[in-house]
Amino acid sequence: MKADDADRCCLALKLRNNMIEDNKSCMFEDLKSTKEYEILMMRYDSAIREVATKLEILNSELSLVRDESPISSIQSRRKKDLSILEKLIRQGNDISLESIEENLNDVAGIRVICSFVDDIYRVARMLARQDDIKVVMIKDYIKKPKPNGYRSYHMIVEIPVFFSNEKRPMRVEVQIRTVAMNFWASLEHQIKYKHNVKEAEKIGRDLKDCADTIANTDLRMQKIREALKGDLESSE
Repeated sequence: MKADDADRCCLALKLRNNMIEDNKSCMFEDLKSTKEYEILMMRYDSAIREVATKLEILNSELSLVRDESPISSIQSRRKKDLSILEKLIRQGNDISLESIEENLNDVAGIRVICSFVDDIYRVARMLARQDDIKVVMIKDYIKKPKPNGYRSYHMIVEIPVFFSNEKRPMRVEVQIRTVAMNFWASLEHQIKYKHNVKEAEKIGRDLKDCADTIANTDLRMQKIREALKGDLESSE
């Protein structure tokens, strides 16, 4: 194939893809304006509150019974409409309510911030043991970090939410990480979505080095905590 022909093929393909995206964007705008879409988003908001309440109760119990608070803070968010559309298009999914529920596991999201690494796994186990919680998927980016250095523990959980005339299972993504991991992820996110960054490769390497340093610091802090616990137990 000649260079001119190849260029024309690429241009035609790009135009076709743009037309498909424009069409899907129009479909999504129509979908977003419906009462059914509002109801679905309300259900996701409700699921967030259900899971967040469970985590708050667990943390309060441990604070009273064992004088420990494994959770430093709980943050929540529902995926923005534009992000929902972009992910549906990126994955090649249909633009429909059913497609959102079936294919997107992270519309509802909760971020749990812990002080220590072992608290992450402790919180994950406590949540998974809840009778009405179904663990759909786990991705452990602490034991197997992403190539860029990202570390966090991800769970997709399904929880029944009770409405006036039905009980509906809803999925929530739960991200659990330390304070240090969260600091790194927040900074990396800002840089990732900032356009025209000079020396992007060097910054990427520096961020990876910082992630490794933070991981080592987390482990050292964990060992210090264990040593302090040992001293307290031996003195009793």
